[in-house]
Amino acid sequence: MRNPVFTGACVAIVTPFTDDNKVDFDQFGQLIERQIAAGTDAICVCGTTGEASTQTIEEHKAAIEYCVKKVDHRVKVIAGTGSNCTMTALDLSLYAESCGVDGLLIVTPYYNKATQAGLIKHYTYIADRVHTPIIMYNVPSRTGTAFTAETYYELSKHPMINGIKEASGNFSLVTHTLALCGDNINIWSGNDDQVVPLMALGAKGVISVVSNVYPQLMAEMTQLCLDGKFDEAAKLQVSTIGLVDALFIEVNPIPVKVALNMMGLDAGMLRMPLCDMSAAHKEVLAKALMNAGLEVKNPTAGA
Repeated sequence: MRNPVFTGACVAIVTPFTDDNKVDFDQFGQLIERQIAAGTDAICVCGTTGEASTQTIEEHKAAIEYCVKKVDHRVKVIAGTGSNCTMTALDLSLYAESCGVDGLLIVTPYYNKATQAGLIKHYTYIADRVHTPIIMYNVPSRTGTAFTAETYYELSKHPMINGIKEASGNFSLVTHTLALCGDNINIWSGNDDQVVPLMALGAKGVISVVSNVYPQLMAEMTQLCLDGKFDEAAKLQVSTIGLVDALFIEVNPIPVKVALNMMGLDAGMLRMPLCDMSAAHKEVLAKALMNAGLEVKNPTAGA
């Protein structure tokens, strides 16, 4: 049996930027503290939601180091260290490891992509050179590359491969993967609208965008599942689908950063090519936040 890096809810935390487009470490620290106080089980820094793809290597490393020091072992820290260049992914992974992260989230190579054989080579090359558990990240809607269950099975044989963030939406893939790998692989939902069904299949939790605005919700939902209370968890999943939909009404992390700004939590600006969301979508988002019981201080705020 492979012990999971974490169980429950992990926030895919945003990276706040100042008006002059620098990482706002003071505000980053406040967002981290809010997550820990709300019961989040883990923090994923420099993932898709953290705008890692538009950070310099120096900013990326600095954000990881800051997060690890700020968290100070109170919850688990997972660092996004993926790249479409294997050597860059290894460099980021080794740096994150030196900072003391608990796990490495490594997305599949994108743009240049890879065959299934290439995916095995990519992850094995990195796993052979680190001593920190790896969570593979399957999000074909963004990368144009998808795992097969057979590839998951081959990679699950490596002791440093801990599991998968599954954001393909393919339940058949998950079922076949678990049938092949058994307890040698862990799965986490990468989609906020599929947490309960994936956990019913055996997933250990979620790496969540929604947790940025409503950490208590995702912590409660995943704990109910871990306690086997799937009926109660399902009610939460269904009752908050409007909020989930609104947070993905435009490409992530545009809506979640706007939502945090609406709530007065100062996530700062977006980095181009991401830009502020439309006025019509802001109305939908503000209404969804209020319907979920969240306080909206400025319904016209942007990012």
